[in-house]
Amino acid sequence: MTVATALELPAPYGSCPFDPPPTYTAAAREAAVTRAVLPDGTACWLVTGYDEVRAVLADARFSADARTPGFPFLSAGQRELATAKPSFIRMDDPEHARLRRMVTKDFLVKRIEQLRPGIQDIVDRAVDRMTEGRTSADLVADFALPIPSLVICLMLGVPYEDHELFQSLSRTLLDNRTTRAEAERAHAQLMGYLAGLAEHKRRHPGDDILSRLAAREDLTDQETASLGFLLLVTGHESTANMTAVSVLALLRRPDQAELLREGPDLVRGAVEELLRHLTIIHLGLGRAATGTVRVGEVTIPAGEGVICMLSTANRDEQLFGPAHDLDLTRDARRHVAFGYGVHQCLGQTLARVELQTVLSTLLRRLPTLRLAVPAAELTYNQDNIVYGLSALPVAWT
Repeated sequence: MTVATALELPAPYGSCPFDPPPTYTAAAREAAVTRAVLPDGTACWLVTGYDEVRAVLADARFSADARTPGFPFLSAGQRELATAKPSFIRMDDPEHARLRRMVTKDFLVKRIEQLRPGIQDIVDRAVDRMTEGRTSADLVADFALPIPSLVICLMLGVPYEDHELFQSLSRTLLDNRTTRAEAERAHAQLMGYLAGLAEHKRRHPGDDILSRLAAREDLTDQETASLGFLLLVTGHESTANMTAVSVLALLRRPDQAELLREGPDLVRGAVEELLRHLTIIHLGLGRAATGTVRVGEVTIPAGEGVICMLSTANRDEQLFGPAHDLDLTRDARRHVAFGYGVHQCLGQTLARVELQTVLSTLLRRLPTLRLAVPAAELTYNQDNIVYGLSALPVAWT
């Protein structure tokens, strides 16, 4: 199925690094569901409205399985990552539910809250290392990336000394410019690493997620490695990017940073607003219709792909008011930055605690934190599945 004229995906970004591409915003103003075309010429549907995004993500007739006919891909590398050996986020129930249940308890609110003091200690130590003997740093490499990497390594039982390996492979896998061959190599290398680690855990178990998974008789080695792969990649990459972009947003809005500095109790709500406003899953969530489904004013036939734009859904002015503005006092709890429905992000509570801890600690300990270069010189990972900054040079006195 091809189309002659339609909104071309992915759309180019505009002048504001925090806003969805202007084409998507304009499409959302016209209709909640829009015809679009993927880079390979295949037609799909772009869902931009808040209610319509939630409807699609909550409807089992829209498959999350990337092997489903019509599933939309923005690149060959993305297709390889999603279809080669899919994790449970690329499966439908009941298989999705079976695998997800095996790690759910490790990410329950009560369990993550118990980790809060340890996360605070990790953040404090990261600030100590970053500031020792200097007054400037790259906030991405020196702070935003190490913290979630160390946290997820401790939870999974992955040696932190291997972080350069899995961070490099993750960047390759999440980059939309990655070719199919590059994705295959990176995927095989990371899966091989985790399979070997799982085998070691089976013989020498510890108090960690990978050890518990490796000990299960109802999981194959492939499933154990796949679960570890998903948790390791998503557990550090998304939070690291969200941390850096959040800090930049606050540096560019000192009034909002000061509001949070003077009222640290606002941090929980502030994190929800930053998640809503920034929505770092900029390229959307793909689904494929397995039956004919009515979404808003549009009927989507079976076998056609859908991309749900979380970023435009989170800018719905009927729900959030002047949604293009950053307002840390806004009630943003109904945002869909973590998705919606049965596939909603498993690690959202961990991400929230990490972000709350990071932002409150930085504002308290580095009150003079500022950009060390003009904002126009910053570069963004616009081709990544997870939007973020290549680097964030900062300084303090």
